[in-house]
Amino acid sequence: MGGSAQVVTHRRAVAGAVLVTTSASVVAWALAYPATSMAPALTRAVADGAAVVTLGLAAVPALDAERYRDELVRRATAPLVLASAVWLVAEVVRLVLAGAEAAGVSTGRLGIRTAVDFALDTAPGRAGLLTMIVAGAVCLLVAVVPRSGPACVIAVGLAAVGVVGHPLTGHLSASSWGGLAIAVHALAAAVWCGVLAGIVLTVEHRGQWARVLPRFSQLSLWCVTALFAGGVVGAVGVLGRPADLYATGYGRVLTAKIVLTVALTALAWRNRTIWLPAARAHRSTAVVSRSRAYTELALMAAALAAAAALAVTG
Repeated sequence: MGGSAQVVTHRRAVAGAVLVTTSASVVAWALAYPATSMAPALTRAVADGAAVVTLGLAAVPALDAERYRDELVRRATAPLVLASAVWLVAEVVRLVLAGAEAAGVSTGRLGIRTAVDFALDTAPGRAGLLTMIVAGAVCLLVAVVPRSGPACVIAVGLAAVGVVGHPLTGHLSASSWGGLAIAVHALAAAVWCGVLAGIVLTVEHRGQWARVLPRFSQLSLWCVTALFAGGVVGAVGVLGRPADLYATGYGRVLTAKIVLTVALTALAWRNRTIWLPAARAHRSTAVVSRSRAYTELALMAAALAAAAALAVTG
């Protein structure tokens, strides 16, 4: 695929991700209404999506054979800088919105002193501040430091810390086991979704798909297992009774997320039995592999948007 054609393809993929995320955020807000607001839900969806893509792009070179990793590192650099920059900006906006909500004022009337106090003196504020620092550090690291093996490992570690920062101060923060379960759930989802996004943005030809996809498939099995285990523990800890799944705003969004996750898992298993053997045997073209990945990523984006709305639903 030529360079210009690849750029067009990537732009269309990003536009599609934005459309799916926005639409899913609106639906999740409608399901949760009036227990949440649109602005925090959408901002969190953008921030979480950018964080997931950042983690995936930082990690994806490790899936290829060592002799070919430098090529994926080179292709991942520009989108990684962009994703981490979007993540940083979204986290700044999210911190302002959360600070204004906590202070009971509009964002336009939130003073700098109040915002600083919120960032330093509250658990959600400190989590937001940590995530902002992490996103900025990843962006600076990738833009300035040559992408060596150690630099890639540091970028992955920083992104992982940023991904679990907010879940640890969310609905189950009072429970050590509950907070740990949600952190594991969030990290597993981020690795699963982010690495596939990273593959789409960096892998071009059939031979690369044949090398990378089998390793991603093995990684995704572990991710799905951890995702379901952490999610079940978290849901049991938040919901008081089964009827809450449809009687409360939180429960309705959680139900939608569960449905999306089950559908996504079924699609992933189908791809594992059909797409993976074809790609491994070089019988699936890069165009076909990319199309299958787009379908899976669309469901992932919707599920991530539902999870973002869930996190800001009272």
